[in-house]
Amino acid sequence: MPPRARAARYARRRKLRMAQKEHDLTDVQWASLLDAWGGYAYCGAPGPGLQKDCMLAISRGGRYTIDNVVPCCRSCNASKCNTELTTWMRRKKLDERLFLERHYLIRRELTAEAPDASDS
Repeated sequence: MPPRARAARYARRRKLRMAQKEHDLTDVQWASLLDAWGGYAYCGAPGPGLQKDCMLAISRGGRYTIDNVVPCCRSCNASKCNTELTTWMRRKKLDERLFLERHYLIRRELTAEAPDASDS
């Protein structure tokens, strides 16, 4: 099968998976995540070109939510692909504990800042 046909087939499957899930990450939430992380979440490097990476891949049932998305560099995003996060971090010899603790603290901070939906 030619590479273009394979890419087109993959794109169609991804589009179907994306349509089956409710993605509720807003632009404001994404901006808050960028501010909180201050750079790439996995490798820790500062810089432009941040991408949204789902810690639990879309192909494994993940979705774009504030709980599942972190800013990521293109290299880490491509390397991780749809691998389970902690397995990938161990393989790349990244500090898994530091990432998970920081993710927890950032999520707790952003949740505390968010207005409660029941107050409306």
